Amino acid sequence: MYKNILVSVDLNDDHSWSKALPTAVELCRGFGAGLHVLAVIPDVGMSMVGSYFPADYAKKAIEDARVKLHALLDKELPEGLRAQAIVAQGTIYHEIIQTAERIAADLIIMASHRPGLTDYLLGPNAARVVRHFKGSVLVVRD
Repeated sequence: MYKNILVSVDLNDDHSWSKALPTAVELCRGFGAGLHVLAVIPDVGMSMVGSYFPADYAKKAIEDARVKLHALLDKELPEGLRAQAIVAQGTIYHEIIQTAERIAADLIIMASHRPGLTDYLLGPNAARVVRHFKGSVLVVRD
């Protein structure tokens, strides 16, 4: 049923992958699907804010995320299961959708915390991905 599964993780929050990644592994095994794991480095925002960061900030942040993502996959994935590690920078929900479209993912798996009042007013990344992605999205609650 699924051929390409994308899992979005936050490298600074274990809850973003502690249930979502094992779920993705089981679905990949069951369907024989390819696994792609994405970590997004958020934009620093307006150029005025960005001017306070060192010139090579983005490059270093991306490389650091790449190293951490590979370490996470080496530790958490079962032996014999391979995954494509992807690091992107930008607006989180936009990068998740754009990456899913680029790799032809037919399922996105991501974690979501229990909604609070601010989530109803602002909308978390998971809700935006669900609303805007044309394929299936599995939101795993922690």
